[in-house]
Amino acid sequence: MLWGANPTEAHPVVGGKIKQALSRGLKLVVVDPRRTELASLADIWLPLRPGTNVPLANGLAYVILKEGLYHQRFVEERTEGFEAFSQYILKEWPLERVERLTGIRREHIEQVARLYARAQRALIFWGLGLVEHRSGSQGVMALANLALLCGHVGRPGTGAMPLRGQNNVQGACDLGALPYVLPGYQRPDDPLVRKKFEEVWGRPLPEKPGLTEPMMYEEALQGRFKALYILGYDVATTHAHISRVWQALRELDLLVVQDIFFPKTGEFAHVLFPTACLLEREGTTTNGERRVQRIRRLIEPLEGLPPDWWIITEISRRMGYEMPYQSVEDIFEEMRRVVPSFAGLTYQRLEEGGLCWPVPKEDHPGTELMFTERFARPSGKASFGRPQYWAPEEEPSGDYPFLLITGRRIYHYNCGSMTRRVSGLTEILPEELVEIHPRDARKLGLRERDPVRIISRRGEIRARAHLTTRVNPGQIFIDFHFWEALTNLLTSPGLEVKVHTPEYKVAAVRLEKA
Repeated sequence: MLWGANPTEAHPVVGGKIKQALSRGLKLVVVDPRRTELASLADIWLPLRPGTNVPLANGLAYVILKEGLYHQRFVEERTEGFEAFSQYILKEWPLERVERLTGIRREHIEQVARLYARAQRALIFWGLGLVEHRSGSQGVMALANLALLCGHVGRPGTGAMPLRGQNNVQGACDLGALPYVLPGYQRPDDPLVRKKFEEVWGRPLPEKPGLTEPMMYEEALQGRFKALYILGYDVATTHAHISRVWQALRELDLLVVQDIFFPKTGEFAHVLFPTACLLEREGTTTNGERRVQRIRRLIEPLEGLPPDWWIITEISRRMGYEMPYQSVEDIFEEMRRVVPSFAGLTYQRLEEGGLCWPVPKEDHPGTELMFTERFARPSGKASFGRPQYWAPEEEPSGDYPFLLITGRRIYHYNCGSMTRRVSGLTEILPEELVEIHPRDARKLGLRERDPVRIISRRGEIRARAHLTTRVNPGQIFIDFHFWEALTNLLTSPGLEVKVHTPEYKVAAVRLEKA
């Protein structure tokens, strides 16, 4: 089951493997408002109304519970909270409500629920189409519930996992790029954890968790957040509701930007550091299956271009705190000391190939399959959640009758800072296209490649029309690869309720012939 993900364009290696599996008889369900390539090849395609992932997943759980299709032994032996979960789903999520919210017919919901529950092995992949909504984290919980309900966890060919938005998102989260946990997902309110990190780092840890990125900008606008250090991230093009982010960047007393090319964010910076690119540096990366792999320098950087880690340590030294690292391997050794799941990893072992954490000892082979016997909770059992649904920040209406969906195309990557410097890719896709259904195009008097203005309550951009049935009537699709047509001038100010992920996937707009 592929949910809110378009891997043939956003993760083409994974997409290719799925197509190979289809030729061997794989059953595929695609949940996506757009008719992607894999949606066209799927056994069942559910074109849900954008933003209604939680209702649909809860509707599938309703059918599985109502028809007694769940894996009773697995639920009894390896989970807790089932009774409260079951009562919640059966009371709050009847199929009449699910149909009304999602636009998916009852019989199709039932068909998918039965197919998933009765499968000997079933795997769920989800993408940003699930999480970049106000109920994003609740959607992940809802899919985890389905996997637990049917016992599709802890066995080969089962599970529920994300297709990450970028390379090494997993590694960044594993090692501390989250404001509410320490490296290794260790809780800062645990006294033993705090003591360990304070001894290694020689400094007391802050008492409070940090801010999420959107909250940093809100605090900057209130004058309470003064400085920001951005590495390898062009926030001034890629964040939602971008005009408000620009305002926040202007309010900062200090903005430091560190990147391989001059980004738009650099226009707001007080200090700019050029740095070496991926092929010019050493380190590790961790992919979506938790596989830690070595990065090896292929070419020497230009003279005077240091790696990111050296710049950070040198700034720290000049601010009065000595970081004792002389190489990336020194940093990796510290990671091994403080993160139990990395304790058995060494550079020497990684030279032989990647390993999936947890690797608790140096003779441990790695853990390719998680949760075979226990879950990472004190009881050892997984807990069912009760996923809540919050409607999108705005819906199409009145002056803004179209629903905007954003995403990627195969020929460019994210804001295009690297791929748009490749002439061959730019020849294939040189400018922004807005996908629009032919029926809507006729009403607006638009023909293929006509210039179009796309206008939201926050701003407007220009693009060229591409008429296609990949989108449903009343919906349009735009990527975010072109700084000349900054899609994030249009996107919603909505944030995920729990973790503040921007609501990139739903915004109300109108179209006008330019």
